[in-house]
Amino acid sequence: MPLRRKVRGAAAAGRRAAVRWWLLSLAATGATVTAAAALLAVALHVSSSSAASGPASSSGVPYRLSKQPREAGELRWEQEFAPPQLASPQSRKLDGAADDAGEKRWWLPAPSRGFTPCVAPSPAYKSPGPSRGYLLVLTNGGLNQMRAGISDMVAVARMLKATLIIPELDKKSFWHDKSNFSDVFDEEYFIHSLANDVKVEKKLPKDLVKAPKFVRYFKSWSGIDYYHDEIYPLWEHRQVIRAAKSDSRLANNYLPPDIQKLRCRAFFQALRFAPPIEALGNLLVERMRSFGPYIALHLRYEKDMLAFSGCTHGLSQTESEELAMIRENTSYWKVKDIDPLDQRSHGYCPLTPKEVGMFLSALGYPSSTPVYIAAGEIYGGESHVVDLLSRFPIMMNKEKLASAEELRPFRQYASQMAALDYIVSVESDVFIPSYSGNMARAVGGHRRFLGHRKTIIPDRKALVRLFDKVDGGLLNEGERLSRRIIDIHRKRQGSPRKRKGPVSGTKGSDRFRSEEAFYENPLPDCLCQPESPASDASVVSI
Repeated sequence: MPLRRKVRGAAAAGRRAAVRWWLLSLAATGATVTAAAALLAVALHVSSSSAASGPASSSGVPYRLSKQPREAGELRWEQEFAPPQLASPQSRKLDGAADDAGEKRWWLPAPSRGFTPCVAPSPAYKSPGPSRGYLLVLTNGGLNQMRAGISDMVAVARMLKATLIIPELDKKSFWHDKSNFSDVFDEEYFIHSLANDVKVEKKLPKDLVKAPKFVRYFKSWSGIDYYHDEIYPLWEHRQVIRAAKSDSRLANNYLPPDIQKLRCRAFFQALRFAPPIEALGNLLVERMRSFGPYIALHLRYEKDMLAFSGCTHGLSQTESEELAMIRENTSYWKVKDIDPLDQRSHGYCPLTPKEVGMFLSALGYPSSTPVYIAAGEIYGGESHVVDLLSRFPIMMNKEKLASAEELRPFRQYASQMAALDYIVSVESDVFIPSYSGNMARAVGGHRRFLGHRKTIIPDRKALVRLFDKVDGGLLNEGERLSRRIIDIHRKRQGSPRKRKGPVSGTKGSDRFRSEEAFYENPLPDCLCQPESPASDASVVSI
């Protein structure tokens, strides 16, 4: 009995330290700890005193390597800084909800209808034969744009019967990230997992380093005929072809089924993150889960996004001018003159943090919902997040969940920091992107691949019209707004459907650009129902 009392006492001390840690983390950011937040902290602390001390369970297939040894830093975090356990689901009703049904509905995953990954090659698929030459790849863009490009180049190397040299990551984009492939991805795993698909080597043979090379900008959204007819013959003249860009160089649709499945194996399986990133990412997931079920919010409100898109709603005149100057001085951004009002009215702007808070509240998530912010530095800092924080005070990010020492190896590298957000987002109970950028598409597609985990895609065009009415006093927050927003998003929660084809009436490159990206929705090519034959890769939903 004395031993049990000691255990209970230690657990209580841990919970008290957890509450202190949480409140201090809010204060450290400069946020105002409201009376509601303080009461919530007390309520959570009291409710956790009678809760079971076991760790929160993790649903779904874990996105992780084999279990890493527990380090002293991890144990110290659990002993001194671990967050308080939330009250049980039965004791936390949604704000304004009549019963628990509404709460459960917004946490339940989308029905998968039995769809599971089907990426095994066909019986006719053969291991790579003699190589015709070497394919060098210079990737471009941020983490997820590069991931998609690398996966496409794996398929291109297969079509060209080429040996793929480990791709070079983009070091000249907006982020100036100096990471190499092995800093971000598990290089050895990438090579070995694709051994039956393409030959992959780390470097060119020494005798070819200075040999003449063909440098080509492969045509965007190209099919197999382009690579066979226009690129393959180049092997007659050179042993090395260099792809100067990797993004969108392969069509989304109408490719052979084995090529489509290879793209999925590369993107969802072979491109595993480097072990140090996986280890910390999984640790962040565990720490986030200690709060209970959580939402991962891709809050795309960073300086580069706002400057590129020309979106200035809610910003000061000084901030708007700064963003316009950045856009003007960034040579590879072609569009300079942008009408921010027009952008927003068409749904082309990311939701602001304030709008995201209104959206989550309208959906019915309670203020006690843990929210993980998957993003870089929010433009304008705390001043632009205060409204969201006042609604959802348990708002975490990697900087709050990890110590400075744990983050130090990754902090100077945008791609590695983004990879941490990617892992926490894929493993979240609910994923919500405020903008349909590369990360939103990649995480959304990965969650579909892993069983159609709940992913709510905001209808930004419809939402800004409603929010403008609220701002103009024509509509109040409450049951009416909530009902309209819930109705709009009933079929935007990541349930299985075939990939969308081009928008009717579009032509040329705009037609391809309007298609749903392959990795955003790998159905029908890489997801099948067990009782059904493998889907025809040429079928798309128009």
